Amino acid sequence: MQGNGELKWYVRFVPGFMVENARKAGLDPNTVFPGFLVAWIAFFAILSLPVPPGLKPAGLAAAAVAVWAVIMWITEAMPVGITGLLIPLLLVLTRAQEKIPQAFSGFTQDVSFLVLGSFIFAAIMQSTGLDRRIALAVLSRVKPQVDQVIKGLMTVNIALSIIIPAAVSRSAVLLPIVRGIMDLFEDTPEGRRARGALAITGLCYFPMVGGILLLTAHMPNVIMAGLFEKELGYQLSYAKWFWLHWPILGLLPIMFLIIRKQLNVGGISVPGGTDLIQAEKKVLGKMSLVEWLVLAVFAVAVMLWITEPQHKIKTGLATLIALGVFFAPGLLPTPWKTLQNKTIWGTWLLLAGALSLANAISDTGLAKWIADLAGPVFKGQHFLVIVVGFIVFTALVRIFMLSNVAAVAMLAPIVLSLAKTLNLNPVAFTLLVGNFDTFSFIVPTQVTACVIAYGTGTFDTKTYAKVGIPVMVATLLYFVLIMMPWYAVNGLPVWGGYVTWR
Repeated sequence: MQGNGELKWYVRFVPGFMVENARKAGLDPNTVFPGFLVAWIAFFAILSLPVPPGLKPAGLAAAAVAVWAVIMWITEAMPVGITGLLIPLLLVLTRAQEKIPQAFSGFTQDVSFLVLGSFIFAAIMQSTGLDRRIALAVLSRVKPQVDQVIKGLMTVNIALSIIIPAAVSRSAVLLPIVRGIMDLFEDTPEGRRARGALAITGLCYFPMVGGILLLTAHMPNVIMAGLFEKELGYQLSYAKWFWLHWPILGLLPIMFLIIRKQLNVGGISVPGGTDLIQAEKKVLGKMSLVEWLVLAVFAVAVMLWITEPQHKIKTGLATLIALGVFFAPGLLPTPWKTLQNKTIWGTWLLLAGALSLANAISDTGLAKWIADLAGPVFKGQHFLVIVVGFIVFTALVRIFMLSNVAAVAMLAPIVLSLAKTLNLNPVAFTLLVGNFDTFSFIVPTQVTACVIAYGTGTFDTKTYAKVGIPVMVATLLYFVLIMMPWYAVNGLPVWGGYVTWR
């Protein structure tokens, strides 16, 4: 987030060349320099504290690393990929984790390889233009009305979630397409409403919500699934995750109605119809042999994910098997350097570091200690009060955090431990809280994809909250009335007591 404005007084103590370099790197000097300093001050301050009763020294060290990481993520003082690499380093140096393999456990979990392979799949599809072709194919079939284009963007994001495993990447893919449609509108009240609605929905809401449906489509899904397997012995396969979450599709029409009413876009026509989309499709031409080949290999990968219970090959390893097929000589015309540049390594490093941190928060007893502190607040309450109360609490905490991945990495181990303290089903409780975090739509800076949308300059924070808060309320009701009973039907009643599957 670049900052070219006036420097705050405290930044004037920073050498001028460093301020200039930060600006050239696209950073905001007013945020990154104090953020960097505060993160390290907090880190050493926590390490110097006496160990609280009931907490081990390793747990205090893990807390220092967690606070350091959160401040770095909030202020963007360091690239997220670098923080992901430094987390295991700090875990070892502080002796939160004694052994290097243990500290880097997030880098070696099966789900980590699943995501890395999916990122390379996405890079292959982007290099062949398949992602753009899918988006244009869906949008070309909608009527030239703003609300119908919004429906199309909803469908596009669900389709893209199958092949692009990160919300911010789906948002980036759709950015030029959505911008092209927005540019068709004149600077009138109707035009401004239309542009804002397209940006908020197509680049922010739907990339995030569409990700909950599939295990590989959203990084928090992977963090929670990895935690369940490590801590509880409960494996959520690709197929099982989908089965547990397909009812989330019923929330999309509700969101659509809220968006249409709150932004008042019903009846607004798209100038020139969908000529732009048809023209873009024409430029792409017919599907090539390479595109068909990519689709076929990817279909094999999906089938391996779905049939994991039968062949017993973990999804991460199955992904690498399919990926190896792509790179047989002569199958792909794209140089590795091109694919390497399109692979979002930084996000993968963030995910692996976040998984390592989540493991450390559990292993050192920090999660249990925090849960024991929070337990008395909820102890003896009805399970609905606990679920709704904790969801609302975490939604407020999330106002101060940019990364959905970081938030779930912090919260999931604590929620899982709290489930034991309160005798709730740990999988159902963690899923309800963790999935709701995806709907953090109070301010745009809560979600990276929404920062991309906000960067279009088509809406202000007041408009964003006007839509986001009703969507969050509707989501909370939907989770309580639909998703919670659905989990129960599938053997995960949140009120059913704490259980492991070892």
